[in-house]
Amino acid sequence: SDNFSKIKAMARNSDPPKRMQAVSFGSVKEMLAYLPEHELRITEFLRNIIYECVPDVEEKLSFNVAYYMRNAGLFFIWPGCIGWGKKTYRGVRFGFQSGNLIPDEVGYLDRGNRKQIFWRDFHRVEDIDVDLLRAYIFEALIVDDCKAKRKRKG
Repeated sequence: SDNFSKIKAMARNSDPPKRMQAVSFGSVKEMLAYLPEHELRITEFLRNIIYECVPDVEEKLSFNVAYYMRNAGLFFIWPGCIGWGKKTYRGVRFGFQSGNLIPDEVGYLDRGNRKQIFWRDFHRVEDIDVDLLRAYIFEALIVDDCKAKRKRKG
């Protein structure tokens, strides 16, 4: 009773839990409607490339952005206006969830200090080398197929 009152008072006086994102969408469609025009153009262009290359891909909302999977997670499209904590950036990030397993002799992908997830940021549709991006997408599909085979054997 007295302890219960103290706990209630502490709860009222404490800061609300910190959120990593200032937005919350119920669907990819809602996320797309939120984007500024320049990020929407890039995002839609990248989505079209994914669907062209991977017709059986599943698109889902995760971390308030579009994630794509087949056997396992493949890619994500993260518009810069949808931050993570205090981190924001310009443009739209195309991420490879198993980027560490994709051959990258030309240094196309950014790694930051990440061990597994690699990406490429785009600031304009015109900056996207479609053929090169497709090649990386197809490499990601090979990785996905290999992982699925290992899992079935496992």
